[in-house]
Amino acid sequence: MAEVKFCGLTQEADAEMAAELGASHAGVIFAGGPREISPERATAVLEAAGRGVLRVGVFGADARTRVPTVIRSTPLDVIQLHADPCAADIVDARQYFAGTVWAALRVAGTNIPETSAALFGEADAVLLDARVPEKLGGAGVAIAWWEIADAIGRIRAGGKLVLAGGLSPENVQEAIAALNPDIVDISSGVESAPGIKDHLRMRAFARAVRGIAE
Repeated sequence: MAEVKFCGLTQEADAEMAAELGASHAGVIFAGGPREISPERATAVLEAAGRGVLRVGVFGADARTRVPTVIRSTPLDVIQLHADPCAADIVDARQYFAGTVWAALRVAGTNIPETSAALFGEADAVLLDARVPEKLGGAGVAIAWWEIADAIGRIRAGGKLVLAGGLSPENVQEAIAALNPDIVDISSGVESAPGIKDHLRMRAFARAVRGIAE
C-alpha cells in the first residue's frame, strides 16, 4: 500500500490532521509560491504533526545555500530538490544535508527527461510531478499516468517513486494502479485555498489510497 505525504502545509491543525490520518510524511515549502512559509512557521507546523511523521522541506534552485540556513531552526528528515536537479545536485546535497534526499522529476506530456535514470540511481527517491510553466509544483495538473507507465517502470528499476501532480481523492486509485508508487504526495487536491487544507478532503484522500469506500 502506498504511503501518504501531505505537502504545502501552513497550519498546525492541518499537520495534526495529517498525523491523525496516518500520513508518513508532512511537507512544507521553501521554494516560493503561495504556500511558502518561514523556517519559524515551518517548525511550528511540523512539530504539530508529531514524532511519527517524517518532515519534508521542499527547496528550489537556491537549495545549496538555503538548506543549511533552514535546518538550523527547522529539523528536517527529508529535503526535496524541486528545481530540475541532476544527479550531481544530489551528490552535492549530501555534503550539506545528512538526511534523505528526494529529487523531483517534472514531466511534460509523455516526454521523460534524459536525466531520469541517473536521478533514480542517485536519489533516495524520485518525485514525479507535472511540468507547468513558471511553477515548481502545487499547480493541480495531473500527469499522463498510463501513457508513461511503461517508460517509468523501465527507468525506475526498483528505485523508490513518490507520485505527485494533480492527485485528488477522486483519481488517486487510478494513479496508483498505473504507476505503483511507494508514496503519493498531495497538496492542492485537498485544499480550500492555497496552503489551507480541507480536512474532509484530506480524510477522503487517505481513505481512497487505502481503498476504503466513502
